[in-house]
Parts: sequence; structure tokens; C-alpha cells
Amino acid sequence: MSKQHSLGFLAVVANAKSRVKEIDIEQLQQLAEPFLLIDVREDREWQNGHLPNALHIGKGVIERDIETAVADKSTVLVLYCGGGFRSALAGDMLQLMGYSEVLSLAGGYTAWVNAGLPLVKGD
Repeated sequence: MSKQHSLGFLAVVANAKSRVKEIDIEQLQQLAEPFLLIDVREDREWQNGHLPNALHIGKGVIERDIETAVADKSTVLVLYCGGGFRSALAGDMLQLMGYSEVLSLAGGYTAWVNAGLPLVKGD
């Protein structure tokens, strides 16, 4: 299902994307360094399926919970959401909080599913 996003939302996302590095699925699969994959989608989205080895910290609570979950601010964090918008917004905030290695997965969960890659249901 395709969503129509408002112009204001798209402007805010474009602004965040100017500061947050995006990677695609191929680049994610080729990351040589250790990284933490974080799903920033809503709880119901997570329950319906998520990427293997992902940690769920929803966008609504990530600023509150990230320092407890990931104390080392130099950890490579790869954030994803449904399509790459919310992950860019969350990544921008994490960079403001001092996380230095933040990446956003372009296309997010939708791109992963469309590529036919494995999913985990539940959790």
C-alpha cells in the first residue's frame, strides 16, 4: 500500500536526509564492520514482520531509550522503517545526541520485502 505524504513531512525528511547517510540493501549486506540494526517502526509493524537480528526501538521512544540500549555512541547504527523516511528522522535526532555512526536504510522494510529477503514474524 502506497502512502501519500504531505509536502511538509517530505520537506522535513529531505532536510534530515541531507545530514543522515543512506545505504541500500546491497550496501547493508556488504558492511564489513559490526553494526546494530534498529527497527524504528511502530509495535504493530514490528509484530507483522521485521528484519533478522534487528532490535526494536520505535521512533516515538528512541531518544528516550537509545542510551540505555546502546551506550557506546561510536557504535554503527543502521536504522530502518517502512520506507526510509522515519529512519532518517530518527537518525538525525541520534546524531544530535552524539551518535557518530548513524545510517538509514533507503527503502526500509518495503525494499527488503520487495527483494525477497528473509523476515522474522512476531517477537
